[in-house]
Amino acid sequence: MEKTFIYTLVLVSFLIQGVVEGNIGVNYGTVADNLPPPSQVARFLLDNTIINRVKLYDTNQEILKAFAHMGIEITVAVPNNLIPHLASLKFSQQWVKTNIVPHVPATNIVRILVGNEVISTTDHSIASRLVLALQTLHVALVGEDLDRRIKVSTPHSLGILSSSSPPSSGRFKQENVALIKQLLGFLQATGSPFMINPYPFFGYSGDTLDYAMFRPNSGVFDEMSDHKYTNMLDAQLDATYSAMKQLGFEDVELVIAETGWPSKGDPGQAHVDTESASEFNGKLIKHVMSGLGTPLMPNKTFETYIFALFNENLKPGPTSERNFGLFKPDMTPVYHVDIFRHNGGSTSPTNWNPDRGVPVRSPVPKTNGGKTWCIPKTGASEKILQANIDYVCGLGLDCQPILEGGRCFYPNSVHAHAAYAMNAYYQATGRHEYDCDFRGTGFITPSNPNANIRAKYKEEGLHVVFYNMSNFNIALVKVCCARYGICLVILIIKIFLCH
Repeated sequence: MEKTFIYTLVLVSFLIQGVVEGNIGVNYGTVADNLPPPSQVARFLLDNTIINRVKLYDTNQEILKAFAHMGIEITVAVPNNLIPHLASLKFSQQWVKTNIVPHVPATNIVRILVGNEVISTTDHSIASRLVLALQTLHVALVGEDLDRRIKVSTPHSLGILSSSSPPSSGRFKQENVALIKQLLGFLQATGSPFMINPYPFFGYSGDTLDYAMFRPNSGVFDEMSDHKYTNMLDAQLDATYSAMKQLGFEDVELVIAETGWPSKGDPGQAHVDTESASEFNGKLIKHVMSGLGTPLMPNKTFETYIFALFNENLKPGPTSERNFGLFKPDMTPVYHVDIFRHNGGSTSPTNWNPDRGVPVRSPVPKTNGGKTWCIPKTGASEKILQANIDYVCGLGLDCQPILEGGRCFYPNSVHAHAAYAMNAYYQATGRHEYDCDFRGTGFITPSNPNANIRAKYKEEGLHVVFYNMSNFNIALVKVCCARYGICLVILIIKIFLCH
């Protein structure tokens, strides 16, 4: 019997270097009767802003279709009233088939949020079924083979804390500890984040305005941790982190699901104006992207969703609730904040047809006298490479070879699959330099990646190893020698050439 052993070998360690990846998202609420069409919104965000993540409060089908082939990460949500129903596997399975499956992979859905601020705002009958709902929804995603692509979580207000000052004393309310510990266990097991809605706007008083607005101030000293806090957001995040650590879950990622500052308030309401909103959100973006982290979580960035994309004229409550938006319904900024691209670039390759959503073949292909190939740069972010894959495959180009069972599925890595997808797009669209940009993660090579094959022979047992150095496709064929050194070799070698 002949046996062929195919091994996936780890050849290269990829290091992200040079720049901090942007993690700025926006909450896209729709409680208004004057908003622009979702297709216009999606195109505007992609082409004009650094916003690369969008969080919805539902699964609006028109919005999900509008973000197809954009690469922007989308978070969708299930309303609180459906939580008891999601505890049923049959209901969760149908919900996933109806609301998620029709849109992936074209729309880059990365997360489903079950409810909003459930533990602090709903009655016990709903909150008590929250974790079961998350677990069941996760099982439904597993059934569709979407669990690695799409994570499940739920956002919380700071009302889940019983203590937050000083930050190192942060603790969850005792009556919620058992439930939150169960929730954190699920998040840890599935690689999902703990999501919090910290609002310095709701926490400041007259004498703490500078502290809330990231302005120079005397700070707040935490004697328990020996750290000084110079802004309220860091204190809120570290109080949450301390509460998680006290339960043994400090390794669970913390995501800022909502924060912001309104640009208009009720008459006489101080510090609620365009200048304050511009100052807070501008400094917020710089702070969470700086890589400085917080005193208890140093040297990190935070995935952050600004509230909100638009002013929503139908929201109830005080005037400020209708004026958290970055943009007016006509897409003009409510105030200045540094979220616009300075070069007008976009996430996708630049030869994009906004009407059809497919690549346009360039009329005059650039050539250098021979064929060229597009492959990922060493050290490119896996998140961006995965977005490249979703973008290309969502266009309808043939990605069957990198699906499980396809000839280029192994090695099963984001980098290897991106090499196939990016080159497929590059070859299909005319091989221009901009066809291989992919947010700066691609580069063009004049050498056929599949020609870079070398053979390595080992003395014992005569091992033949073929390396495809660009795509990292590897076939390892083991040849057994006869006991007395006479090798009777019959080889059928399959070398997977994917370009």
